[in-house]
Amino acid sequence: MKKGIAIIMLAAICMFQYIQNSSPDQDPFLITDYSRLHPVKIERIIPGREEEQLVTLLHEAKVKNLTVSIAGQRHSQGGHTYYKDGIVVDMTSFNKILSVDPQARKIRVQAGATWKDVQDAVNPYGLSVKMMQSQNVFTIGGSISVNAHGRDIRNGSLIKSVESFRLLTADGQIREVSRTENADLFPLALGGYGLFGIILDVTLTLTEDEVYRILTEETNVNSYADYFRKKVQGDPDIHLHIARISVATEGYLSDMYAINYRVDKSIPLSAHNKLKTREDWVVPLKLLFNLNRNFDWGKNALWSLQKSYFVKQRNTIISRNNAMRSDSEFMEYHEAGKNDLLQEYFIPVGEFASFVEDLKMLLPQEHLNLLNITVRYVNRDQEAALSYAREDMFALVCLFNVPLSNSGQAATKQGIQRIIDQVIRHHGTYYLPYAAYPTMEQFREVYPENKAFFTKKDEYDPGHLFMNYFYEQYKGD
Repeated sequence: MKKGIAIIMLAAICMFQYIQNSSPDQDPFLITDYSRLHPVKIERIIPGREEEQLVTLLHEAKVKNLTVSIAGQRHSQGGHTYYKDGIVVDMTSFNKILSVDPQARKIRVQAGATWKDVQDAVNPYGLSVKMMQSQNVFTIGGSISVNAHGRDIRNGSLIKSVESFRLLTADGQIREVSRTENADLFPLALGGYGLFGIILDVTLTLTEDEVYRILTEETNVNSYADYFRKKVQGDPDIHLHIARISVATEGYLSDMYAINYRVDKSIPLSAHNKLKTREDWVVPLKLLFNLNRNFDWGKNALWSLQKSYFVKQRNTIISRNNAMRSDSEFMEYHEAGKNDLLQEYFIPVGEFASFVEDLKMLLPQEHLNLLNITVRYVNRDQEAALSYAREDMFALVCLFNVPLSNSGQAATKQGIQRIIDQVIRHHGTYYLPYAAYPTMEQFREVYPENKAFFTKKDEYDPGHLFMNYFYEQYKGD
C-alpha cells in the first residue's frame, strides 16, 4: 500500500515537472538568448576558431542562402544573436589575448575573450580597463557591439576606449577599422549589434589600476541630481559611481543610496590588487532575491539588507579592477514561464526627479514587478551611429520579473511602451540591447538616425547575410 502511494506521488511530481517545463522557453532543441522570449530552430551553431574558417563559413552561407548571426555570452535580450533557420557563430572560443603593451597602455584581444580575461592579463602591469559593464562575464565583442557603459564617470561609453578593431564583412574581406582607416565602419559596428560583420579582435586603450576608498551616502530622488553635480562630478578624485533606488514599499522610488569610489593615493596598490576570484553568500542572497520577486515583504527585507551593506562598505579599500567585477551569480534565474528582464532608460540629469516621479505613478497601474533600479552616469556620446547618450545623462537600469506567456507579454509590452512615452516626454532615450517592446514609432523618435544606419547596413551587406531579430523588428520599409 505504502509503496503504491509512493509511486503515485512520484508520478504526480514527474507530471507536474513535465507540465511546468513544457513551455517553449525550456525546449532544449530551440535556441534563445537570456530573455527566452524568442525560442526558434536554427540551422546550426558554429564555434569560431580561425579566421580562414570564418571566411569559408560566410562563403558557404551565401551559397546556401543562409543568414549568419554572431553570439558571445548571449546576454542581450532582443534576439540580437540569432535568427530562425540561420547559422549562429559562437565566438566564445575565439578568445586569445594577443598582446599587452604596458608602456602604451593598450591591449589587443580576440572578440570572444571576456572582461575577466582582460583584467587577468593587465592586472600584473598595474593597468585597468577604462570602461565595461559592472560584471566581467561578457565578451569584448559583445560589449562593443552594444557600446556598453558602466560605473566610470570620466571615460564615456565603451566606444571611447576602442582604438581599432578588425572586422570580417559580408564580402569576405577582413578590414582594419579605426577612426582613420575604414572610418565609416567605426561608429556603425560599435553599437551596431552584429549587423555589419564579425568583429575578430579589438585594440583597447587602458588606464591605471588604482586604490579607491568607498564612500556611501544616503540621498533621495529629489536631491540626487544636485548631489551628483556638486559632490560627485565636482570631485575630480571620484572616478567610479553607482546609485540604487529603493523598490521597498516604504520609500518606494524615493529613497536612494549613492556609492562613490574615491582615489586614495596614500595607500599602495600592491596591498589591494589581488583579484577577487569567487562570489560570497550566493545561496542566501539568491533566496532573498527570489523573495524580492514574489513578495512586498521580500522587497522590504532586501532593501533593508542593502542599506546595512552600504553602511558597512563605508571607507572600505578596493582596487579599480576589483571594483569593476561585481557579483552577479545570485541573480541568475531560470524558472519556466517567467524571467527577469532588463530595460534601461537614459534621462537628462535635470529631468531625473520628474521622470522617476512619473515612473512611480505608472508602474502600479501597469502591474509591472520591478525588482531593482541602479543609476549610472553616462557622458554625452556623439560618435556612435545609434548613440543613446545625446547629452550627459543618468542611466536607470530597471530589472523586471515578467511572465513569458503570450498574454503576460502583451501586458508587459503595453506597460513598457507607456514608460517609453514618459522617457520621450522627458527628452530621454532607451537602450537597444533589450527586449524590443517599444513601437516602431517610438524607436524612430528616440533614434532619428536609424534610417541612415539601416541605409549603411544595406550598403555594406546588400544580401542581408548578417541577420538578427533587432534588424527584423525595426528596419521597417
